Amino acid sequence: MSGRFVRASKYRHVFGKSTRKEFCYDNLRISRNAWDTNLVKANPEYLSVNWEASGGGAFAVIPLGEKGKVPDVIPLFRGHTAAVLDTDWNPFNDRLVASASEDGKVMLWQVPQGFTLLTDAEEPADVSPVAKLTGHSRKVGQVLFNPAAENILASASGDLTIKIWDIGAGSPVHTLKHPDIVQSLSWNASGTMLVTTSRDKKLRVWDVRQERPAHEGPGHEGAKNSRTVWLGEQNRFATTGFSRMSDRQLALWEPGNNTPIGGFKTLDSISGVCMPFWDDGCNCLYLAGKGDGNIRYFEYENDKFEFLSEYKSVDPQRGIAFVPKRGVNVHENEVMRAYKTVNDAYIEPISFTVPRRAETFQSDIFPPAAGIKPGVSASDWLSGKSGLPPKIDFESIYEGNAPVEVPADYKPPASTPAPAPAPAPAPVSKPAPKKEPESTPAPPPTIKEQNRSMASIASKYDDNDEGDDDETSSFEEISKPVQRSAIPAKSEPKPPSPTKTTSAAPPKALPSLKSPTYAPAASTAVPASPGGSGVETTLEQIKHLLETQTKMISVQGQQINHLTTEVDGLKKKVGSGSQDQSERIRQLELELEELKS
Repeated sequence: MSGRFVRASKYRHVFGKSTRKEFCYDNLRISRNAWDTNLVKANPEYLSVNWEASGGGAFAVIPLGEKGKVPDVIPLFRGHTAAVLDTDWNPFNDRLVASASEDGKVMLWQVPQGFTLLTDAEEPADVSPVAKLTGHSRKVGQVLFNPAAENILASASGDLTIKIWDIGAGSPVHTLKHPDIVQSLSWNASGTMLVTTSRDKKLRVWDVRQERPAHEGPGHEGAKNSRTVWLGEQNRFATTGFSRMSDRQLALWEPGNNTPIGGFKTLDSISGVCMPFWDDGCNCLYLAGKGDGNIRYFEYENDKFEFLSEYKSVDPQRGIAFVPKRGVNVHENEVMRAYKTVNDAYIEPISFTVPRRAETFQSDIFPPAAGIKPGVSASDWLSGKSGLPPKIDFESIYEGNAPVEVPADYKPPASTPAPAPAPAPAPVSKPAPKKEPESTPAPPPTIKEQNRSMASIASKYDDNDEGDDDETSSFEEISKPVQRSAIPAKSEPKPPSPTKTTSAAPPKALPSLKSPTYAPAASTAVPASPGGSGVETTLEQIKHLLETQTKMISVQGQQINHLTTEVDGLKKKVGSGSQDQSERIRQLELELEELKS
């Protein structure tokens, strides 16, 4: 059997949709610093963008609703004395953002209430930090909030340490000593483990609160940077990097193993780093190439990454951010949204959508996702406790209500498909009804006349059951038949048996092959039962008419078979006989054709 097997997946047809220039965020001055970060971060309310600013480092915050051209002068978040290298939004507070800078400091910022870029002031006031976290001795390249514990922040520095901060207390609570520069880091869903990639080409999985690596092993062998992302609640993480031949690779790992599951998967030979992003609700992995315009996406299933599709663009991205799951547009069947930088001048939203026409909530593509409440407090996390944050039900968001929380371990019930309509039962040949006593025998009506009679009865009750129709005839509507006091009994003529003839003797006279003449359809009605309703009476009439029609079809079939045999026998015996016999045969054939029709 030939043909290509197509894997079933509800995300198989997800496609990325770009945005017109007028609905992008234009007139930006995105940082041109060469440090390998994503340059932009997003939450459901704001974008934070590393800014090309003079007189020290700064970054900009852009409300997502203020699309179009940004004013030439906007309020910036200033406070660093050197370029800002990375930012990250608090997962439980959409107005709290952390920043990392070349000045070796980590700062926390609160977005002012009602913050907007569209002000009438000629020189809008900049925003100052609400806290400064000092402790690193060299530049800080990455900051990343804990996804489950409140107010826990990780920062990776060029001083070869990763510090874990309690931002409520403003002090570091754990320090992870790293042998080389950290290139990327990622938390697991419960915020207890941290995976890192490093310039020494090794992968390390850290037990953060024990301040030691739980596992250390070889990673990608290429000389260029590698990235990592933990697959949410799965006990797996993915990495992107390069081979010795500088081919881009993707790998899936289980903590504790030194070899990737299924080996390294070669992607292409483009030189830019692949930035990975994980969607825990859909179990999908997105890979955005730095320096090219492509975004691949895969579905994680059975310990494999199954390729879904690829978004392609002629505009390369140098930075990109993906919005948290709770920020997608469920009314448009949007399962993910990204914000990519274009030419360091504007940011373009890209919407990833499942193409469906249904106008109701699609529960199968929107399982519950992490909400805005932490799983544990900072003090509980520091004391050794852990827990997943409660999730929110997207159906409540779809209906325009406040998000409804569900437990962290909630699994949506398997959607039960609507039962398929039962197939119509095949017509079953009814047993021959018992022969009724022949009180006043009368020839039954023709089939056409019965059809007309039934049509006139059924036309009054168009919504009646159709399961009693054994024949699919196109009925002609006539007047309602007159009822009689008795059911007519059909006289069933016994088919004549073939008789032996000789060529010398002419054949015996055969019964006429024309349709027998019957009583008119008006005489075939069934009497109404006393006290019964009109509908029951009509159904009884139709039932008896169908029984009579079944008998007629059977008798006429027998007659046709018999007469066909007679005609064939006459042809063989007559051969090239007299002209009268030939005429007789032609006449029989014409009558036989008329009966069949």
